[in-house]
Amino acid sequence: MKQYNAAEHSIITKYKKTLFHQFIGAVKDYQLISRGDKIAVCISGGKDSMLLAKLMQELSRHGEYPFAMEFIVMDPGYAPANRQKIIDNARILEIPIHIFDTDIFGTVVKIEKNPCYLCARMRRGYLYQKAQELGCNKIALGHHFDDVIETILMGMLYGAQVQTMMPRIKSTNFPGMELIRPMYYVREKDIISWKNYHHLDFLQCACRFTEQNAAMDGTGTSKRQEIKELIRQLKKTNPQVDINIFRSVERVNLSTIIGYYYENEEHHFLERFEDSGKEQEVEELSP
Repeated sequence: MKQYNAAEHSIITKYKKTLFHQFIGAVKDYQLISRGDKIAVCISGGKDSMLLAKLMQELSRHGEYPFAMEFIVMDPGYAPANRQKIIDNARILEIPIHIFDTDIFGTVVKIEKNPCYLCARMRRGYLYQKAQELGCNKIALGHHFDDVIETILMGMLYGAQVQTMMPRIKSTNFPGMELIRPMYYVREKDIISWKNYHHLDFLQCACRFTEQNAAMDGTGTSKRQEIKELIRQLKKTNPQVDINIFRSVERVNLSTIIGYYYENEEHHFLERFEDSGKEQEVEELSP
């Protein structure tokens, strides 16, 4: 109980600026929560989703308008020890979780091509379905600022496209449902600091197949880890590189883009070239 009190209290004291204010900032900037919402807070057992649950509880207690929550844990086939760790941490942090079982790991193990992609899609589908059964209109995930900028770079370097992880999305398969990411502005280093300060031990990665599926380059390093290291190296000479990556997708100038998609419709700069009438050269940055 003492650990719980300290872990929760620090969110609005010691970590108020780095965690709670950033969380509130994203909620307000992207209008993620409305009066009367019922939100399924999705918990995987890792540090990010556990902190999300505590932030959501704080907002519910001290926010300007009422909303309801369900804390749901989908077990895709965890080892018993991992499942128990989630249960134990939820008890320590006083998060009233609802666990439901699936056989996603059992299904994915049979897939040779893109098993991680299939696993992610299946997880999302099960979470939406359970949330809808519980009468929720939104699901909240624990993705943070670092996930966002890493996704941007991964899309460019490995997917040949400019895209980002959006702060809110309307579901196409579950009408009336939305996905929200309230920790959009929260830095991973601050989550780790909070976790370590309170000596909390969360799941790292409970996937049975991470080692065989993530080590695509043969060195045991996933593409996301490569991107993390790249950003770490770039920050040595440009401390603002992470925020610049983030802002790059807020300030996209379509007049300097060769091609883009909007609602699955492809567009090309030549469509408007004859009518543009202006020279719009991109200013070259100094090396």
